[in-house]
Amino acid sequence: MTRTDVGFDSAGVRCSAWHFAGQGDSLAGPAGRPVVVMGHGFGGTKDSGLEPFAQRISAAGVDVLAFDYRGFGASEGEPRQTVSVAAQIADFEAATAAAKRLPGVDPNRIVLWGSSMSGGHVIRVAADDAKVAGVIAMTPLTSGVAVSRAAVEHRDVGQALKWTAVGLKSRIDVSRGRRPTLMPLVGRPGEPGALALDGAYESYTAMAGPTWRNEVDSAVGLQIASIRTSDAAKRLRCPLLVQVADFDRYVPAESVVKTAVLGRGQVHHYPCDHFDVWPGHDWFEKAAGDQVAFLTRTLSTSSSPDLLKSPQR
Repeated sequence: MTRTDVGFDSAGVRCSAWHFAGQGDSLAGPAGRPVVVMGHGFGGTKDSGLEPFAQRISAAGVDVLAFDYRGFGASEGEPRQTVSVAAQIADFEAATAAAKRLPGVDPNRIVLWGSSMSGGHVIRVAADDAKVAGVIAMTPLTSGVAVSRAAVEHRDVGQALKWTAVGLKSRIDVSRGRRPTLMPLVGRPGEPGALALDGAYESYTAMAGPTWRNEVDSAVGLQIASIRTSDAAKRLRCPLLVQVADFDRYVPAESVVKTAVLGRGQVHHYPCDHFDVWPGHDWFEKAAGDQVAFLTRTLSTSSSPDLLKSPQR
């Protein structure tokens, strides 16, 4: 499987990416092969679980561009480890533009792939780009309000209030050019961490790559609370695959399903928690296989351009 280190510019910042060339010509058209643009959830890096998905997709004949957001992983950018929804969406748009320039790629057959926080990003980016041919949203974070409620339900309220106060101070510091106050991204139950439910630490660290850091700006909760994708889902005009973890303790399944309905998406349910669709867990192969099947249907060269742009019901 061929993987090439590439990069692209996003608002003057160099972002690091991997290009996986699609294998074979089963989905190639006169203009080239289709390409999937792949970004991680908040705090994630491309070397932390994306490659196994990219390998299965590229084996099916689709190129993949997997990238790191500015300030994370191998990408440049300051401050480090600070999540900005607006900046990450801008990075996704820049990555999409870069994917269209890859050798052998059909610029009119671009699919956006996101999981958790980036699952919301891809819906918003695709809603504003009529040339996107499809969207894959795996356990997507589509409602900050729903996620915040779930966090209060599953965590110690006192700790949540404490980190909210710290996050407010950190956001003010960053706006004034100071360094952010960092907290662990994942922790064991009872420990500090943006994700600190039972099993989160073990699941995330098991797939973490060498560039991943268990740190994130403590203002991340404020960014999450601002996320709302319902309006974008209504405007979506390309095929949408939504993968729902029915027992998800981080992203409530009912909020994900509501967004899928608004986007007229194809919905696949998995009887598992948030991390169980990732490599090394029981539902990874099924989730990856469903993505490949969706891409094969959506990107078939036998489909007309008009059909590619019509929602599949």
